[in-house]
Order: sequence, then C-alpha cells, then structure tokens
Amino acid sequence: MSDYTVVNPATGQTLASYPTATDAEVEAALAAADAAYRGWGRSSSPAERAELLRAVARLHRERRDELAAIIVREMGKPIEAALGEVDFAADITDYNADHIDQITADQPLTIDGDGTAVIRRSPLGVLLGIMPWNFPYYQVARFAAPNLAIGNTILLKHAPQCPESAEAIAARSTPRPGCRRVRTSISGRPMNRRRSDRRPPRRAVSVTGSERAGAAVAEIAGRHLKKVALELGGSDPFIVLSTDDLDATVDAAVAARLDNTGQSCNAGKRFIVVDDLYDEFLEKFTDKLLAAADGASPRYPR
Repeated sequence: MSDYTVVNPATGQTLASYPTATDAEVEAALAAADAAYRGWGRSSSPAERAELLRAVARLHRERRDELAAIIVREMGKPIEAALGEVDFAADITDYNADHIDQITADQPLTIDGDGTAVIRRSPLGVLLGIMPWNFPYYQVARFAAPNLAIGNTILLKHAPQCPESAEAIAARSTPRPGCRRVRTSISGRPMNRRRSDRRPPRRAVSVTGSERAGAAVAEIAGRHLKKVALELGGSDPFIVLSTDDLDATVDAAVAARLDNTGQSCNAGKRFIVVDDLYDEFLEKFTDKLLAAADGASPRYPR
C-alpha cells in the first residue's frame, strides 16, 4: 500500500513518509484493543484507571516542547498555540483522572412509585475514533480520556496529515492499555471492508471531520447497527446587531476567523452585520485582516 507524507505547510517541504497500515496491522490493532478491554477494561478499578490517566498527562507535560514542535511543522500551528494545545490535552486527561469517581458513579433518578432507578455508565468495548488534523492532541484527549476512564479501549485513526504526532502520541502514551492507532485514510481498504461480523468487534465509532467522511462512516455504522457520533463541518455565523465598542467587536471577529490559523471548526465563516454598522465594520475588519497577514497574531477572547 502507498505511503503518505508529512508536508510542512509553511514551506511545502516534505519532512517524512509513513506507510499506510496493512489489513494485517489493522486486525492486530483490533485484536490488541479487544484483548485489553476483556482484561484491563472490565477488571480495572477507577483508581487504577485514574493512575494511568495521570501518567499520560505527566508524559505530555514532560515532553511539552517536543510535542508542540511536531504540530508546528506538521499542520502549521503557531508555537504558542501548539504549547497551549499540549497543556490543554494534559489538563483534560488530568480532569478525567481527578473526577473519575464522579464520572463512574451511579446517577440516581427520581421516579414515581416504589423502587429505585439509576443511570450507570459501563464500558462498551472497543471504540474507533477517527481524528481530524487541526487539533492533533486535543481531539485525541477529549475522546480518549473519558472513554479510558470508563474502561473502554480505543482504536485511533489519525488524520493523514498528522502521522508524526500520531507516532508521538503512541510512543508517549504507553501507560494507556488498549490505545492503538491505525495509519490509514478514510478511503483506504481497512476502513471500508466489512468487519462487523468478525471478531474482535468495534462497538462504536466517533468521527470528527468532513461531511463526506461522516456520511461514509454513518452508512457503514447504520448498516451494522453500530453506535456512531459525528462532529462534521459547518458554516458558523458571526452576527453583529449592535455594539458600544466596534474596535473590540472587530478584534473579536478577526480572531474568530483566524484562531488556530483559521483552522477551527467553530471559526467565524460568515459575518452578518446590521446595516448601520456594516461600512465601518467592513473597513476596520479589512484593515485588521491585512495587519494580521503582515505578522500580527490575533487571539480569540476566551
């Protein structure tokens, strides 16, 4: 099967090539994830899982500079944002460790009549996570950490633009049993072959990506009655109806468009401005965009 490459978007330089996973490698990863679930996933205590999650967060912090440098050259993230993403991924992982008792506890329900009822969160088994390219660490953490806290095991299919950060996650995440990755594109054979009637199974799939990818995965998941969660593209509006500080509003609008070098799913993509403010907003907005193109680095207000 063909290789795919890491291309620095700032220079166009090809940095490295990685082979696409073979069918045998995909099967081996599935088998390992299933074995981990049947062993560790079903028998480990919340405290044991929390300890492993904290170890992963610690590895992120210890290798912060190294991990950040990878996504700078791999997908063009500014170094400040890259360092922040590594920190955020570590924080998410630590949060799930720190709150694991709350996450895994039964949630009582108020019912009419006699008896009791609770919501109980139990592991399903092997979950497939299809990751996007714009947040290579954050997206993995938000999918992996809560599922590992529950006792699920996961198989990660990283974006083809991010093989180097995928390798780094695998190398730095050895405390996470059952966490495997497959280097293959959504159109590749391993993702489209019918596997749901074979062992070990995938119990659910989560996709963050394009409408095309979501439609393809949802069709396969629906055909085989697999649970599926889709986070796909959108056309987010930035709406200005009134303001007592137009400069601050324009700053927020520019930052909303350019956050993460404009590569955020929730970035402002359409600007809807009331007539009375339109001309002045457009002039200021244009000036700010041109200034950003000359080297300014707008920050979206959190």
